[in-house]
Amino acid sequence: MRITDLLKKQGISLGVAPKTKREAIDILVSLHEKCGNLVDTAAYKEGILAREDMGTTAIGMEVAIPHAKSEAVKAPALTAITVPDGVDYESPDGAPCKLIFMIAATLDGDVHLEVLARLMQMLMHEDFTAKLKAAKTPEEFLKVIDDQETKQFPEEAAAPAAEKKEGYRVLAVTACPTGIAHTYMAAEALAKAGDKMGITIKVETNGSGGAKNVLTTEEIANCDGIIIAADKNVETARFDGKPVLTTKVADGIHKPEELINRIVNGEVGVFHADHKAAAAASSADDESFGRKLYKHLMNGVSHMLPFVVAGGIFIAIAFLIDSFAGVNQDGNFGTGTPVSAWFKNIGGLAFNFMLPLLAGFIAMSIADRPGLLVGFVGGELARIGSTFETPGGDSKAVSGFLGALLAGFIAGWLLKMLEKACDHLPRALEGIKPILIYPLAGLGIVGVMMCAVNPVMGVINQGMQDGIKWMADQPALLIPVCALLAGMMAIDMGGPFNKAAYVTATLLLNEALKAGDPDDPAFKMMAAVMIGGMVPPLVIALNTTFFRNRWTSEERKSGPVNYIMGMSFVTEGAIPFAAGHPLQVIPSCIVGSACAGALSAWWGCTLKAPHGGIFVLPTIGSPWLYFLALLIGAVVGTILLMLLKKPVKE
Repeated sequence: MRITDLLKKQGISLGVAPKTKREAIDILVSLHEKCGNLVDTAAYKEGILAREDMGTTAIGMEVAIPHAKSEAVKAPALTAITVPDGVDYESPDGAPCKLIFMIAATLDGDVHLEVLARLMQMLMHEDFTAKLKAAKTPEEFLKVIDDQETKQFPEEAAAPAAEKKEGYRVLAVTACPTGIAHTYMAAEALAKAGDKMGITIKVETNGSGGAKNVLTTEEIANCDGIIIAADKNVETARFDGKPVLTTKVADGIHKPEELINRIVNGEVGVFHADHKAAAAASSADDESFGRKLYKHLMNGVSHMLPFVVAGGIFIAIAFLIDSFAGVNQDGNFGTGTPVSAWFKNIGGLAFNFMLPLLAGFIAMSIADRPGLLVGFVGGELARIGSTFETPGGDSKAVSGFLGALLAGFIAGWLLKMLEKACDHLPRALEGIKPILIYPLAGLGIVGVMMCAVNPVMGVINQGMQDGIKWMADQPALLIPVCALLAGMMAIDMGGPFNKAAYVTATLLLNEALKAGDPDDPAFKMMAAVMIGGMVPPLVIALNTTFFRNRWTSEERKSGPVNYIMGMSFVTEGAIPFAAGHPLQVIPSCIVGSACAGALSAWWGCTLKAPHGGIFVLPTIGSPWLYFLALLIGAVVGTILLMLLKKPVKE
């Protein structure tokens, strides 16, 4: 998108003389209103001022680029003014601003980032800015911009208009297991790289709130290729017949230009949705077996987590109600009143879907849609402990989490083999394979497999749980175990170590909630795990607040949001800082989290909800001590980070 497409003659005012920054903003906003770019002028101006409150948009070199995304904007647009005498715009270099552009962007997409990126590249040329400041008419101003764009981005001018494709050259999909941090970091990195390279790109994010900025059929048909930067499976059938580059979400963050170049240069193979040719989808590198295992596992965990969180909180509310009602904490605790019984039953129902969902989406990640049946049924058979003698379930043969993992992986791979075997069947049977052959054979496979495995897995699973519970029951081991689990939450902040600690604690919590034993050590372990996940963002927030000279201006601006992330138990808020300074941030957070987890266990703090941070405060046992442990852990991590990280020079 060219600058001249967004800037109208009526949106340019030359030789103005605002006395203050606020007056300059008023002039630029009024130009947008004059051009008909706004639905609500006051709302848009409020957005501009809010952005300026976060930090000046002056970039130095006598230039400022105020900008805002707002629902008050009809369509992306620019206005511009020149100020011969300059105006104080709080520029980082102290110079008055003589050239100011104002970007109005809609909430749909990241046009403001595209325009910002292009303007920044063009404004680095001093002769270009000098010509703009000296322009006598809006027509001359626009011609200077057009000439510079043609000179600086010749590939746009070189392509004949008839050969230009409508829409975006490159499309992308980003997704991570939790859909919170990595998903949007990769999307932003790809968008910025596209802007920098002058290549139109649209990125769909498969975040925790569902798919956003969804790619349309027309956009897919007109693009040069699609980048899938994801650590969980995304819907790919829609990309049939297009070049598709599949890679991990980390490459989307760290190698965006390389990925885009591979699409543009035609280095990516064509993807076919047919199972026979699915392997034709190109990958950025040959994924190791361990990497594939992790990807399939995270697909199951990401779909399971909402059920764990919501179900756990409902059950915790049931316990809270019975506590206030004075119900005896025996085997019926949590169902002592009609209201608590309602919460307990609904929460328990959500919890019961946990293992089937985990296994189902692991298998679906391996064998696509046909895998969902075998995994889901296998997870349920693991949950109830089905055997050949007692297909309806045997409490002694419940294989639980390990059985569900086995059901997801093994059943998924077996079904994948079945699909390949069925490739040799007559073409006339193609239509009934997905609705009859795969489901029927898959159900038989998983049924036989789990009834044979459950008795063995049940023994192993029970032994592991008993071992962990035994360690937690020992006064000398409970604190080290809680410190270990809390520290694991800070190692990779959403990766395998973090998930291992979290899933272990939630599964033990599940069993403890069902048993109704208020003294179960699982409640202390869950408290340690949550506090361990809350510390890293708080370490970042405190450090960027009190040791500002150790961070860049951009890091200082984004740091305070981690107060909210930390108190809400969203560990991923610390990831951008850990990625930029891993040797300083990660050890500091691990020590802080382990310290908080140990103190929480030492003071006997408990937690009956698997998520929520401060929002589940009523379910925390000894809340004031818990908060003190959190504060101490965060301060310890903050001090250590201050010692490890040297001051920076802007």
